[in-house]
Amino acid sequence: MHKQEILNLASMPLDSPSYPKGPYRFIDREYLVITYESNPSTIAEALPEPLIPDGSNTVTYEFIKMPDSSGFGSYCESGLVIPALFNKEPVNFTAQMYLDCEPPIAAGREIWGFPKKHAKPKLYIIHDTLTGILEYGGEKVAIGTMGYKHENLIHKQNSAEDIKSIINKLSKTQVNLKLIPDVNGQMAIAQLVGYQMTELELKGAWRGPGRLHLVPHVNAPVADLPVKRIVDVTHFIVDATLPYGNVLFDYLKK
Repeated sequence: MHKQEILNLASMPLDSPSYPKGPYRFIDREYLVITYESNPSTIAEALPEPLIPDGSNTVTYEFIKMPDSSGFGSYCESGLVIPALFNKEPVNFTAQMYLDCEPPIAAGREIWGFPKKHAKPKLYIIHDTLTGILEYGGEKVAIGTMGYKHENLIHKQNSAEDIKSIINKLSKTQVNLKLIPDVNGQMAIAQLVGYQMTELELKGAWRGPGRLHLVPHVNAPVADLPVKRIVDVTHFIVDATLPYGNVLFDYLKK
């Protein structure tokens, strides 16, 4: 294989790359999002500088089912997102992510710097309850539950504000800490990477009562950001496109 052919590859391995080139389109991407109040000091410790807390003292725990993802197929994802500020701009910092599928793990880490690890997240309906579960190493470390479709946010009166809020959250700048070591063990890449979801089409949105239980685990430390109070619980389905991102901050050049 010639040099230019090598450089045109999307990823490794050479004979069967783990993922194709983007952008990546998601159809019927389903979310259970539980926003909760946590400890201000713990939130601050979880943010890499120059990110700072946004002052809300909140964290969002997400369970996401993606049945139709271009290049990645069907998989589930779960993790923690922290609202923050970057140069006074509101952003969301992805603190932890757990997936059950290799291609999006590889692409997520290599392209955008998502903090993705292999685990067993699930999002499904049990009778009258939307249920999200994260298992790591055979142990349940997160359980999220929500009353199924109690309040329809699209079909209720004065729904525009709720719809706008969900779209704004999805289109908000998302930030990852991307760390890629070199062959000598030193950091080859150390960056804050930003991206924004595009081509958003909200297909359904609901609010309802919910609970979140986090269990301490050394290799899936979601419970390190403890739940003090549930603030909001939403369930929505959306089509979206994940484009490439941009470097917001380079630790090796600053």
